Amino acid sequence: MSSIETAAEGTGQHATMRVLLISAAAALGGFLFGFDTAVINGAVDAVRGSFGLSAAAIGFAVSCALLGSAVGAWYAGPLADRYGRVQTMRVAAALLAVSALGAGLAFGVWDLIVWRVVGGIGVGMASVIAPTYIAEVSPAHVRGRLGSLQQLAIVLGIFASLLSDAWLAGAAGGASKPLWLGLEAWRWMFLVAVVPALVYGVLVFGVPESPRHLVAKGRLAEARAVLIDVLDLRNAAALDAKLHDIEHSLRREYRPTLRDLRGPAAGLLPVVWIGILLSVFQQFVGINVIFYYSSTLWHSVGFSEADSFSITVVTSIVNVLVTLVAIALVDRLGRKPLLTVGSAGMAVTLGLMAVCFTHATGSGAQLSLPEPWGVTALVAANAYVVFFGLSWGPMVWVLLGEMFPNRIRAIALAVAASAQWLANFLITATFPSLAEIGLSFAYGLYAAFAVLSLVFVVRAVRETKGMELEEMRD
Repeated sequence: MSSIETAAEGTGQHATMRVLLISAAAALGGFLFGFDTAVINGAVDAVRGSFGLSAAAIGFAVSCALLGSAVGAWYAGPLADRYGRVQTMRVAAALLAVSALGAGLAFGVWDLIVWRVVGGIGVGMASVIAPTYIAEVSPAHVRGRLGSLQQLAIVLGIFASLLSDAWLAGAAGGASKPLWLGLEAWRWMFLVAVVPALVYGVLVFGVPESPRHLVAKGRLAEARAVLIDVLDLRNAAALDAKLHDIEHSLRREYRPTLRDLRGPAAGLLPVVWIGILLSVFQQFVGINVIFYYSSTLWHSVGFSEADSFSITVVTSIVNVLVTLVAIALVDRLGRKPLLTVGSAGMAVTLGLMAVCFTHATGSGAQLSLPEPWGVTALVAANAYVVFFGLSWGPMVWVLLGEMFPNRIRAIALAVAASAQWLANFLITATFPSLAEIGLSFAYGLYAAFAVLSLVFVVRAVRETKGMELEEMRD
């Protein structure tokens, strides 16, 4: 078997092409995560017009999937511990396919909301299981890069959804115009998500179960076979040592519960609080406002609908490119330095956006930005995406997949991911109302959270670069 990396010194482990391929297959759940959550971007105005929704109502219609994601993230850990990581990924794929079909054929706003919530459950499950699975099959010396595949898949999903939104709207002459089979373009924006969901479902049938789950279930022969196959770990002594390390880290108990997360820091272990705050800050800096509402935002400040779609696609391309840079740097520079740079950069660029919108005139659909503030806001928004994509986008998923001790990883990650989805819901649901107060206020608030995230990283986040999962402590 060919290796894509040299063996980690002293462990006998290799980063094989096999581990790259199965990590990529698992990360496809992240693609669906990005696609399913961002696809609403191109449909916001059309859905609002079709169902006659207020700002608060459209905010809930856009964000309701995130409530489902919180539920899916919460239950994914226990399901993965009981039935396995791979089986849980298959269930997530089925939920996402059914949701895409139902949302595209929705006959009313509440019907749409129900199907979005169903899809959200699948997204939440995928958001927890993919980083867990990738961390558990990866050698420590490349785990950061392979873990970053989750975020790369997310941003590629966002890009694909925004590109398909733009193409469908362009083909129909507008998102609210009929396209094929008499269905409006915004409905096809949801329906096309069936394809990647089915592809994901097929691919996960070809990936092996996590060796850590197999050891926890007492299936040592299968775990040994997976370690040989995935890590090319053929040295008998190294293989026995690895199995012993996994057994030792899991021996206290296999099915962790919330009781195991209890600790001296306000009722929880410090590492759990760090995971929760990483998740919350990732959302409270407002990134998903860019990916859920940007077409509406740029349309509202003077760009045409077609140009607004194009700007949004370009922003998603920027996000993909900087995520590739982050993947190249994560195992060289580490997680904490990238988070620090990202927080500082986001604080500056969000602050600049807040300043830009103090010069806005009009309100609602009549809002406009005089020159040079419109272009400045556009540049600042893309610079903000660069800093996020280089840091908080991929680094949070890498850390959440690896920072918890083995004995609590699944339940701790479920708690952290649920907190992330709830934070995402709060930011997404409140943005239309905040925008009516003033975009300057909204972006100023996100800038303040970026400053707080910088303080948090410097004071609380510890580096995990190069550490084995069995070395992680409470």
